[in-house]
Amino acid sequence: MVDGDRKGAGGSMVETLETGRLAAGNAARPEGAAAAWTRASERDRRRGLAGSLIVALDERRLSILLPFGLILGLILSIQLPSEPNPAALGVGAVSLAVAGLLALRSLTCLRVVALLASVWAGLCLLPLHGALWGTAMLERPAYGEYRARVDEILSETAAQKRVILSEIAPLGTARALPIRRGRVVIEAGPDLSPGDVISGPFRFAPVPGPVYPGGFDTQFHAYFDGIGAYGNATRPPVIVSTGSETAPAHVIDAVRRGISARVDAELPQPSAGIARAIINGDQSAVTDEAREVMATAGIAHVLSVSGLHLTIVAGGVFGVLRLLLAGIEPVAARVPVKRVAAVAGIAAAVLYFAISGGNVAAFRSTLMILLVFGAVLFGRRALTMRNVAIAALVVIATDPASVFRPSFQLSFAAVVALVGAYENLRSERLKDANLLAHAWAYGKGVVITSLVAGGATVLFSIYHFQQTSPLGVVGNLLSLPLVGFVMMPAAALAVLLMPLGLEWPFLAAMGWSIDRMLEMAAIVAAWSEHLRASPLLTPWALVIGLGALAWFAFFRDRWRLLAPALAVPLVVLLAVDQPPDVLIADTTQAMVVRGPTGLELADGKAESFALNVWRETYASPIDIAAEQGCDSLACVGTSSAGFRYAIVANAGAFAEECGAVELVVTRLRAPSYCAAAAVVDADDLAARGVHWLKWNASTQKFEIRPAIGELNRPWRLTP
Repeated sequence: MVDGDRKGAGGSMVETLETGRLAAGNAARPEGAAAAWTRASERDRRRGLAGSLIVALDERRLSILLPFGLILGLILSIQLPSEPNPAALGVGAVSLAVAGLLALRSLTCLRVVALLASVWAGLCLLPLHGALWGTAMLERPAYGEYRARVDEILSETAAQKRVILSEIAPLGTARALPIRRGRVVIEAGPDLSPGDVISGPFRFAPVPGPVYPGGFDTQFHAYFDGIGAYGNATRPPVIVSTGSETAPAHVIDAVRRGISARVDAELPQPSAGIARAIINGDQSAVTDEAREVMATAGIAHVLSVSGLHLTIVAGGVFGVLRLLLAGIEPVAARVPVKRVAAVAGIAAAVLYFAISGGNVAAFRSTLMILLVFGAVLFGRRALTMRNVAIAALVVIATDPASVFRPSFQLSFAAVVALVGAYENLRSERLKDANLLAHAWAYGKGVVITSLVAGGATVLFSIYHFQQTSPLGVVGNLLSLPLVGFVMMPAAALAVLLMPLGLEWPFLAAMGWSIDRMLEMAAIVAAWSEHLRASPLLTPWALVIGLGALAWFAFFRDRWRLLAPALAVPLVVLLAVDQPPDVLIADTTQAMVVRGPTGLELADGKAESFALNVWRETYASPIDIAAEQGCDSLACVGTSSAGFRYAIVANAGAFAEECGAVELVVTRLRAPSYCAAAAVVDADDLAARGVHWLKWNASTQKFEIRPAIGELNRPWRLTP
């Protein structure tokens, strides 16, 4: 492993101290370079963990931990009971400045201070971004006529549009809203573009909280996006004035919509939806069936514009242009072909990012490509962990809330693992090799990439999506050749030829490759049907995964595998969660209770957003109604977990039910004398959102987890 690391094309930017001394003396030693590398490899094998730590510090790899320090600071900041105190942050800044001055004589100490400063910066980032781009949150619904500016069109189908509005002003008797922006759904209506000013009747509602404890926190992310309310148009709005057609947002939106229209005209579903997702990042037209089969086969990443897509497009432009220019002898003799091709690759990456919707994975990937091609321009080694750290620092500094989104976590984990694997496993370039050797190397690369990326992201996938892809390597091995050699080249050529109206043969080729990919994904998904088993995990799994990634990024030798190897038993011991016995929705009547068949519906409608999320999260169909005895005052039932519960609809039932059952649930305000083991009433649901309960038969008590923790935060709603 170490030999391969040191003999890779281009060499290593930073070698260990021992290797550096050996390399410096090669000219004077009769054994030559090969023997020197062998001796260095033997020293690596003998070196213990402490020695590896010293070498890593000498190699300046402590700087690689800076984004991890920022992430740690962000985690600490949201765990505090309230916003970080500005005075305390100021004291921290002064203390770090003093420590930095005292550490000037020791480079290692100075790096440690820099790492501590990154943690302090992480504590500051959320309050700073909240002050700059946060918003007041709407606390109660508002109805009426409003005028607003269209900022962004998130998605558009034949039936509806999801739009971000700003400058929302009331008309007539409508109530003024304190929010900066709102996200609304518009059924039918006129074609809209960014910059348009519209007016019409709207209904705005507070942004909902998480659907279950530990779930995606809509309020948190909406606040940092400046979105203070969700809503819908109660009838189609009218356009008061149109935006400037030369504005960048308008131009990009027009290009994206034009691409979608051309794709829809040439391809049927589900190919058209997937093609739109791949080309311009719009996943609104991807069918649920296609999304599910791709996720099960481990190739759902194809739908999200990320490193795979940008690398194929920008790398393809770089490779083709370099090959063409190198073949023209007068040009090759006068022009730095490699650098010109790198500039073209940068331009291709930026243009693709512009039309892709700009998600976090695409932003991080574009930064990485810019760093890689920048290294080519300046004659440096391109693929390094330090470049990963730089890209992560930029992403975190510009959008710190993204750290808590699945997209960032999956993308960051995958790229850290892949670059680390490249550092240890890269081999000699294939020179004058035959086609079979190239095919074998490509297949081996797909397998290794799938294993490494899949292993690095499995914790995050299980936590966020309760989903694993046990045969993901097979799915990627079958699908990625189509993606790399047919789908993405055809997509790039189709987009380039759309202005000439010549895109149809390439869109047809892209559609053909998508159909074949879905067929193979369906086969792999069928093989995986009985292999999927995802445990429920607590947030500690994410912390363990982050620590393992930091360790893996910091070390370079065999010791880098220690923390990832320990992560699995640590997760099993510390982070495996239990399913609930009761779930109570806050904004609907939905309530489920554990029964003989699993979670059963105790109250509310059989279909709602919360119920669908609970079904997926806890792998329970929730299709059977719980057995209860009901009258006009309350419904009473017994859970198979061993407790009795009452759903009180009328205040007259409290006197009887509070002393007869272990759990009282009511959408009213419960009286103070209610003596049940647990009481969840309207005030609890309004303040803390969805409630998760687990019955402990030995203590005769409930463990209660509300979806919303501390209320003293600017993104939380005051009950």
